[in-house]
Amino acid sequence: MSINIAQCFIAVHDHEQALPFYRDVLGLEVRNDVSYENMRWVTVGPPNQPDVSIVLEPPLADPNAPAADREAMSELLAKGFLRAVNFKTDDVDATFERIQAAGGEVLQEPFDQPYGVRDCAFRDPSGNMLRFSQ
Repeated sequence: MSINIAQCFIAVHDHEQALPFYRDVLGLEVRNDVSYENMRWVTVGPPNQPDVSIVLEPPLADPNAPAADREAMSELLAKGFLRAVNFKTDDVDATFERIQAAGGEVLQEPFDQPYGVRDCAFRDPSGNMLRFSQ
């Protein structure tokens, strides 16, 4: 039996802000862009991993959800409490410099962790934490 990761979902409050960050800054390719009932899902992924995708979705992808629930999810997203993605890179320092130069919000500068990896962390335009390790 084999199990592989296919997709993960990240809530974003504004696709027009998130898309340039994931596409232009991180270098992910856009694979799909779907709208339904005033909502939007954009699928992006690394060019060298065609079977792995990140879906940028609305904070609460339920058109029938009460307004209070949508507001609560948006507030949690803005505080960075919802999701995180860990990326692997062959040069964490160069990755850090590129993302910082593009205006990425730094959470942690490159650091040698006691468990053997060098990593750094940023927030995306919606507040999600993204870690990059080498």
